Amino acid sequence: MLSLQRQTPNRKKRVLIGIGGGIAAYKVCELVSTLFKTGVEIRVILTQSAQQFITPLTLATLSRHTAYTDDDFWQATHSRPLHIELGEWADLLVIAPLTAHTLAKLACGMADNLLTNTVLASTCPVLLAPAMNTDMWLQLAVQRNWQQLLTDSRYHGMMTASGLLACDRIGAGRMAEPPEILTYIQSLLHSGGERDLTGQRVLISAGGTREYFDPVRFIGNPSTGKMGLALAQAALHRGANVTLVHGLASWSVPLGVEAIPVVSAAQMQEVMQSYVHNSDIIIMSAAVADVKPRDYSTEKLPKRSLPQSLPLEPVPDIIAQLAQLKQPHQFLVGFAAQTGNIITPAMDKLQNKHLDMIVANPIDKPDSGFGSDNNQAVFLDKLGNKREIASCSKLQMAHYLFDFVGLVHAEAQRRGE
Repeated sequence: MLSLQRQTPNRKKRVLIGIGGGIAAYKVCELVSTLFKTGVEIRVILTQSAQQFITPLTLATLSRHTAYTDDDFWQATHSRPLHIELGEWADLLVIAPLTAHTLAKLACGMADNLLTNTVLASTCPVLLAPAMNTDMWLQLAVQRNWQQLLTDSRYHGMMTASGLLACDRIGAGRMAEPPEILTYIQSLLHSGGERDLTGQRVLISAGGTREYFDPVRFIGNPSTGKMGLALAQAALHRGANVTLVHGLASWSVPLGVEAIPVVSAAQMQEVMQSYVHNSDIIIMSAAVADVKPRDYSTEKLPKRSLPQSLPLEPVPDIIAQLAQLKQPHQFLVGFAAQTGNIITPAMDKLQNKHLDMIVANPIDKPDSGFGSDNNQAVFLDKLGNKREIASCSKLQMAHYLFDFVGLVHAEAQRRGE
């Protein structure tokens, strides 16, 4: 039988945050505060230069625990060396902002302060969020150190964003924003840093489509695409190359994800079909309109001219067409948003459209479905496995989905399928 339970300690997750000396250090306050509210235990280390931007008292107040500095490192006030205790304590180590100086030390395996000693005294995953001036970031030596460090599977690097920097330059080198760092932290706490999707190409559709009958009026649905966004984030954090085909979105596309915006079902069909041949996992989480107006007016119709009845015609059945194009090595996942009995229609869709797996979503439950930050579902696959997922964040749901895909793959291999 398949099991989605990962072997994790029955305690709060522990995150150790190392803060480097850069103006982006102020953003880490938001990250620490938010992490604490999610129930994570936090410890903070400030380098000497970080204290020029933010105080240990601020971080101690937000984390509800002493914030450590090099002064603590060199004092014999602990029963065991502090860097050993912190290194063994942490489930995840985050360094934000990562400066060029600390990057160079880590790339060379150097340890001359509390933060770098703790990194070398730990075995947990390390998440790196660099931040520096554009010219500094693009220096050959800095990029060499960055690429060298990422050859170590412990280290997970976040891409820098482009924008207005504190030096008034506009360019690369801006630290990832706290919500994006938080999402990556949550992913690593789930996966333990495992990159089980490395080398996999994941194609995801997200959000709702719109079928217009004049330039301002359309048939659509309230899908926000948050589930598809979470799937893209989870896949990216697990090492996949991700393409996200999405409808109108109010969220930002994660750095590192290839995003292709579309409006109508026909546009989504065209893009999905053009990418499907180069994909390993295809996930249709988009809420595609089932019908479209038969006629379209290029000018806005006056209210008095609106038809009393609107002739409709079906839109392309995208997932059925993808199933016809699917190769044996590919894995196709569908979604079924339902009210009432969600299992029967989902099973029908799974079988009739020849899917490998389907996610049955109840959209009539509180804090679930369209627009919600949380979700609940039942996973069904063509091998007869069924897993109920209780209400959780959509990011957590996305990770459960990829866990399930991996287990189904493993079971199929055991059966010789």
